[in-house]
Amino acid sequence: MCPWPAPERPVTDTADIKALDAMAAQLEASGRYRLQRRFETNSLHTDFDPTTLKRGIYLDTETTGVDGRRDEVIELAMIPFDYDPQGRLCAVGQPFVALNQPKTPIPAEITRITGITDAMVAGHAIDPAQVAAFIASAVIIIAHNAAFDRPFAERLTEAFKFKGWACSMSHVDWKGHGFEGTKLSYLAGQCGFFFDGHRAENDCLAGLEILARPLPTGRTALAHLLETARAPTWRIVAERAPFEQKDRLKARGYRWNGDDAAGPKAWYTDVAEADRKAELLYLAQEIYGYDPGLTPKRITAFERFSDRA
Repeated sequence: MCPWPAPERPVTDTADIKALDAMAAQLEASGRYRLQRRFETNSLHTDFDPTTLKRGIYLDTETTGVDGRRDEVIELAMIPFDYDPQGRLCAVGQPFVALNQPKTPIPAEITRITGITDAMVAGHAIDPAQVAAFIASAVIIIAHNAAFDRPFAERLTEAFKFKGWACSMSHVDWKGHGFEGTKLSYLAGQCGFFFDGHRAENDCLAGLEILARPLPTGRTALAHLLETARAPTWRIVAERAPFEQKDRLKARGYRWNGDDAAGPKAWYTDVAEADRKAELLYLAQEIYGYDPGLTPKRITAFERFSDRA
């Protein structure tokens, strides 16, 4: 597997850049300022064995709303990348970016956030066959809030159903590593750069840069993400839990599967294999007062973030 050349990016005069960097360094050295640089290129690891690389896709969608079953994709961006066994970003490829005209006009609020107008998407359509071919060699799809993006992506093409998925928002313990938020723009800020957000390609490139950075452990955020994504989890659905226990379940991190969602209408949580028995015991003793005979479901990267989970 061979890496691609880095995507071309506009640059200013070299002398201007050096002068600006010198001024920035002087300001930062004073201790009175912290500066953020505009994102320009991804940080790549260069000492790697090409035969060990694996292919990933960083994906982002812009949509007409938040309902993955009813709303529509208006922009899809996918950035291919190669990574090594240590979870280091080694190559970033040319993006796939496509617009799509939805069946109904784009809501004004969506245009305000994304800058995408009805005129921009008029006559455009995303080709499912092209999307499927683009992701064919990938072993993993990453999105920032994959629980949002995966349902939309799978409506575009079933090819996404056969890929493992990971989430750069939830599959890294950002708080545990000293970050105070999980929004992409906030993570970028703590990494020392800013970018023009709410367009799919920009979000993808920024997300990859964040994952490429080493955490205090010395390993990259991407390495932590891959480790978490590979580990199966168990979904425990507290069906028929007493209504008066809802606040305790919510406080423990359970989420409600509401009337508009697939599956039973109940509180549920996902736990690691090591915590499965303890969680079932907690429910029996503290919530139900008896053993309700719950049957947890094993979840892997192939079902996670989809309705099949």
